[in-house]
Amino acid sequence: MTALARPTNGRMIGGVCAALARRFGTSATTMRVVFVLSCLLPGPQFLLYIALWILFPSDDKVSRDAW
Repeated sequence: MTALARPTNGRMIGGVCAALARRFGTSATTMRVVFVLSCLLPGPQFLLYIALWILFPSDDKVSRDAW
């Protein structure tokens, strides 16, 4: 598993789905479809997406040689 960081390449809006897909070993498209389908259910999905966008650092700000 890789660190949770938003990639600089391959992101659509904020890169949150791409970061989660890379972390869990799935494709970014699959993660995006899951997110869109989850938006059909009641809940704070958009607020969670915005919070993760703020919390996940960008890939260019994460040091590659850290543990």
